[in-house]
Amino acid sequence: MKIPVLFCLLLVLGIVTSCKKHSSNNTEWRTYAGSEEGNRYSANEQITAANVGSLKIAWQFSSGDKDSANRSQNQCNPIMVDGTLYATSPKLKLFALDAATGVQKWIFDPASQDTSKKDDPLAYYKVCRGVIYWSDDKGDNKRIFYSVGSKTYAIDAESGQPVKDFGKGGYIDLTKDLGKETQSFVSGTTPGVIYKDILIVGTRVAESEDAAPGHVRAYDVMTGKLRWIFHTIPQPGEKGYETWPDKDAWKRLGGANNWAGMALDEKRGIVYIPTGSIGGDFYGGNRKGTNLYANSLLALDAATGKYIWHFQAVHHDLWDRDFAANPNLVTIKHDGKTIDAVAQISKHGYIFMFDRTNGKPIFPIEEKPVPQNALPGEQVWPTQPIPTLPLPFARQHFGPEDVSDISPETHAAMLAQYQKVKYNTMFTPPSKDGDWIFPGFDGGGEWGGAAVDPESKIMYISNSEMPWAQVMIDVPKNTDDHSLNGIGHTVYNNYCISCHGPELKGNGTSYPSLVNIGKKYTEDQVSKLIANGRNMMPSFKQIPADAKKALLAFVLKLPEKEPASRQLAKEPVNKSMANTIPYVMNGYNRFLDKDGYPGIKPPWGTLDAVDLTSGKLLWKVPLGEYPELTKKGIPITGTELYGGPLVTKGGLVFVAATKDEKIRAFDKKTGKQLWAAKLPAAGYATPATYAIDGKQYVVIACGGGKIGSKSGDSYVCFALAD
Repeated sequence: MKIPVLFCLLLVLGIVTSCKKHSSNNTEWRTYAGSEEGNRYSANEQITAANVGSLKIAWQFSSGDKDSANRSQNQCNPIMVDGTLYATSPKLKLFALDAATGVQKWIFDPASQDTSKKDDPLAYYKVCRGVIYWSDDKGDNKRIFYSVGSKTYAIDAESGQPVKDFGKGGYIDLTKDLGKETQSFVSGTTPGVIYKDILIVGTRVAESEDAAPGHVRAYDVMTGKLRWIFHTIPQPGEKGYETWPDKDAWKRLGGANNWAGMALDEKRGIVYIPTGSIGGDFYGGNRKGTNLYANSLLALDAATGKYIWHFQAVHHDLWDRDFAANPNLVTIKHDGKTIDAVAQISKHGYIFMFDRTNGKPIFPIEEKPVPQNALPGEQVWPTQPIPTLPLPFARQHFGPEDVSDISPETHAAMLAQYQKVKYNTMFTPPSKDGDWIFPGFDGGGEWGGAAVDPESKIMYISNSEMPWAQVMIDVPKNTDDHSLNGIGHTVYNNYCISCHGPELKGNGTSYPSLVNIGKKYTEDQVSKLIANGRNMMPSFKQIPADAKKALLAFVLKLPEKEPASRQLAKEPVNKSMANTIPYVMNGYNRFLDKDGYPGIKPPWGTLDAVDLTSGKLLWKVPLGEYPELTKKGIPITGTELYGGPLVTKGGLVFVAATKDEKIRAFDKKTGKQLWAAKLPAAGYATPATYAIDGKQYVVIACGGGKIGSKSGDSYVCFALAD
């Protein structure tokens, strides 16, 4: 039988179109996390276990805008589309490179769009973990969407210029469309997803009780107009509203935000959205109940934002147990059936798995009783959900037998510190006696996310096992000292004490000391830092001007020029100092020895492999090294980790994330390390891989800047030697 020529032509065109549409499966890295499913997987297989040792640097690109004070970071997972790599710099400049050579095509500097901040050395040291690419069916419109603080830009992918007819001259303002005006911090950090012509975004908001709402929003990709909104603190008439004892909670509370990314089932039109806790994090006497939809995995209709199902992993969170990474979509066989599942890793080392169509757990999840010895005014939820499988990928208990013994002296000193904190059981309510958060606030599965091999159904996770002490103190009462410095001290107690501590000393890593900060920065620079935020520190624009003036006087120890009553408008300052919660944490305190090593027995950071079909932990290997400890005969310890892995069909897991400034490749079946390369700065990000003309590349952002690491501003790309 002869097939008409026209039909043959259409068939060929159809095949070509299909190949182009799905090219990300085998050559490109078109989205954050590699795919809409969020799996950090690549079918590229040129680089294998047999030849990975021959990897060399193919190119290196530097933006030149790292912070000389080593506070800037770069957590970007770059994307590659049609031979062009798109990524961001520490100052959140967006650039396009030839993905094979690293030669710059164009660069967009957001500072050029706002002349009032152009010379501000702090304004653009924020976090962007990736960008989003979109094109229409004809390919006439090609856009990159990415966030710089509270602005989400649409940038022409070919010219690098803002798309002026999108939103407000090229961007949408994330502080708008929340249902109420807010002066609180709102920022885009991790990219959302695009479904057809709809851009779905989440936000980072403050951790305090005056946090902005964390509602999930969707915008038209062409115009920037709001298409739908899902209220993560339900409002009257919405599902879940009845679970809140305080019927006005939606008016006064914020948080329950998606800051960690999403996953999209494009075929079904379902978007899966993990959320964080309600602000403030550690005392919930003013937010009784389970606090729906905080700490939840939401399944929403991507076209309309309508609720489909949800699961709450932490009820009435008092431990900052946000879902900190995007979910992973995988198809498994379970009880003889093929199930399209969604898997969600957590900070406390669990993996929650559900049928993605209806939210039914793949493995049983049990509500377990938890301690109830709460602070006065607190109402702890009596149970917490614990999955029976998959098995935890992180250690779950930190007892005296686990205290570091890298030397007898270290063991004695750390055991004495350990015993100052009373409780060591997971989900013990915050108290003045203290409890150990383990895995820590940045522990277990974090924003680097998990990688999943769709063929083997094995999940790979970079896992930090660092204890943090959670000790509560009474919020200091308003001082009787009515000097400018005294009033500033009260403002500090309201806004700053939980991160920088009662003595302004910080924790030496994520939260720097403010002691003698006036020797490093001018009054104007500190004022801008408070207004704009920087890295882990959010913006505090909501602090009234007079209260901010007093805060600067206290922090910088400015001399009194005249009585405070003449310098301040009394009412705004008193309003800013209103104590609405009785307790606050005394700082984010890692458990570190005098040399800066974790005070728990190693491993401190691991790469883990979990079989999602059986739920078994297959292997767990240390990730990262302190060479000086290895030389002493101590087995490789691992380091604290920031950044996720990627897995390839070629049999490898690539991961950076370590404090020792290396990127590594492991055998995905055994966990054996096969290759490592030194980076110019720590790669606290997730690598990407792609192929051009049959040649496979692996690229990593080297931003450093966290946990005492030096800052960097380069991307390093590796390929096999020719």
